[in-house]
Amino acid sequence: MTNTHFWLILLVVNYFMIGLSFKLFRMYGLFAWVALASILANIQVVKTIELFGMVTTLGNIIYGTSFLATDIISECYSEEEARKAVKIGMFSIIATTVIMQVCLMFEPHASDMAHGALSSIFSLMPRIALASIAAYFISQNFDVWFYNFLKIKFPAHLWLRNNGSTMVSQLIDNTIFTLLAFWGVFELEILWQIFASTYALKWIVAVCDTPVIYWARSLHQRDQSSKGGGNDNEKQALNESQSRSSSENACENSFAESALG
Repeated sequence: MTNTHFWLILLVVNYFMIGLSFKLFRMYGLFAWVALASILANIQVVKTIELFGMVTTLGNIIYGTSFLATDIISECYSEEEARKAVKIGMFSIIATTVIMQVCLMFEPHASDMAHGALSSIFSLMPRIALASIAAYFISQNFDVWFYNFLKIKFPAHLWLRNNGSTMVSQLIDNTIFTLLAFWGVFELEILWQIFASTYALKWIVAVCDTPVIYWARSLHQRDQSSKGGGNDNEKQALNESQSRSSSENACENSFAESALG
């Protein structure tokens, strides 16, 4: 099997796992997924591979699913909850970086076999983490804002706000991260290949996740129509977010009717 096959398998596995996380734990599962994706993306990105004839890094899929997670939260819950997920992701990156840097300070025993591997991965992490935090903070907050902006402007087109917000946000993220993380590490030609290839792959990931957000919204709507759906804490959070957005939804429906009429 080639890297292309493994990449497609990884794409399906990631979508399956984020879907399972949402199905089992709803909004809290997405909070957990954002934390997990933020950490794994920063580990995977240190590995460069050749994919579709281009030099690229790993981490594009798992990182892309963090944008999917905040889009689902914005769609099904509220903008406030989506911004909370962004903060959780940032905290996860910072905490992982600090903890692992302290762990690398320990003097390994003569019998140790892991220190070299850990050092290879996490010794690069401070620069990766700095680039990731800067890119993550700017792009994710923009994504949440732009998604909700498109939700008001085009309430009937879920696919548009999902793909539109993610693709623009990923361009911002990719530019900031590539320059901060890899400038001076790779030759300019390789740097450009990494930028172009990772952004192209993020486009593919964004387009492919469209059925997932439609499924998530459908599942959420079934929960809402079922008296026994969800737990008490989540119901309370949903009720609060729905009361805040009720007037907004009324405006969206009026806009849709006038647009169609």
